Amino acid sequence: MTGFALHLLRHGAPETPGLLMGRTDGAPTEAGIAACVAQAEGLGIECLVASDLWRCRAAGEAIGSAVDLPLTSDRRWRELDFGDWDGMAVNAVDDGAFGRFVDDPDANPPPGGERWSALVARIVAAIADLAPVPALVVTHGGAMRAALHVLCSFDQRRLWAFDLPYAALLSLRVWPGERPSAQIVGLRP
Repeated sequence: MTGFALHLLRHGAPETPGLLMGRTDGAPTEAGIAACVAQAEGLGIECLVASDLWRCRAAGEAIGSAVDLPLTSDRRWRELDFGDWDGMAVNAVDDGAFGRFVDDPDANPPPGGERWSALVARIVAAIADLAPVPALVVTHGGAMRAALHVLCSFDQRRLWAFDLPYAALLSLRVWPGERPSAQIVGLRP
C-alpha cells in the first residue's frame, strides 16, 4: 500500500502565549497566522483540516485562501483539555502535580481534565477518517504528539525529546489501515 503525506502544523502564536490552553480559545496573532501560511507554502496538499478552536481555524482559513482549498473543521484535533489548569501559566500549577502529569498523563490527568488516552483515542479516529491524499492539519502541540504516539509508537519520553514551537510543521508519510504507521520525513520549527 502506498502511503500519503500528512503534514501537522501547530497553530501560530496566540495573543496570550505561555498558558496551558486546552479548551481555552486564545486569539491568534496576525504574525502567528502569517507564520502558518508561510509553512504551508509548496506542500501540494489536497485536503485541509483544522481544530475547531479559533487559534487553529484562523490559520486554516488563511491557508485555505492561499491554496484555494476548503477548510474542514474537526474538534477531534483539539488540544488536551487541561481541566482546572486550563488558561493557567505552567509556573502557576503545583510543581508536584504537573510533574506527575508530565511523567504519566494518563494516570495523572489535570484535575477535571482529559486523560492522555482520551486524546489519543480522538486522534486515532481523526487520522482514520482522513482521505489518503496529501493533507495538512492545523492543530495543537499535544495533538501532534498524540499522532506521533499512534503512528510512530513514541513513548512519553520520546514525545518530549524535541520542541514543537508555535507554527512548527511536522511532515509524515502515513500508511493507513487497521494499524496505521508513519515515517517522519520533516520537521520545520
